[in-house]
Amino acid sequence: MNDIDAWVWWLVAAAALGIPLVVTAMPEFGMFAVGAVAAAVASGFGADLVVQVLVFVVVSVALIAVVRPVAARHRSQQPQLATGVDALKGRQAVVVERVDGAGGRIKLAGEIWSARALDTGRAFEAGEEVDVVDIEGATAIIM
Repeated sequence: MNDIDAWVWWLVAAAALGIPLVVTAMPEFGMFAVGAVAAAVASGFGADLVVQVLVFVVVSVALIAVVRPVAARHRSQQPQLATGVDALKGRQAVVVERVDGAGGRIKLAGEIWSARALDTGRAFEAGEEVDVVDIEGATAIIM
């Protein structure tokens, strides 16, 4: 097998590793594909097979060791901008109708919401400002 054949095979391997990347959405296959491209470049510069395999392994492992933790950290982060119900948690509201453990009404973000006290033994009277700690269905949980 001559040098041209070797780099072509590495590019075929890179393309073959790209297929499961697209099908399974597992980024590790993409990192292996980049390692195969790096091995093809090494082959193009005349490196022997042992060096090509070492380049493939080193580049692939380095990408997995560096990129994967960064990607996992980004994937686990909460969105910067809260929307929908999540945007209402932590906001202040005004009690419109007495709220206790059984229920009541508050004005939250300009709308009237049903509400329930987080502490079932506590009651909030009309006009009091309260904090929304959670939303369960269409009911705000306040304290």
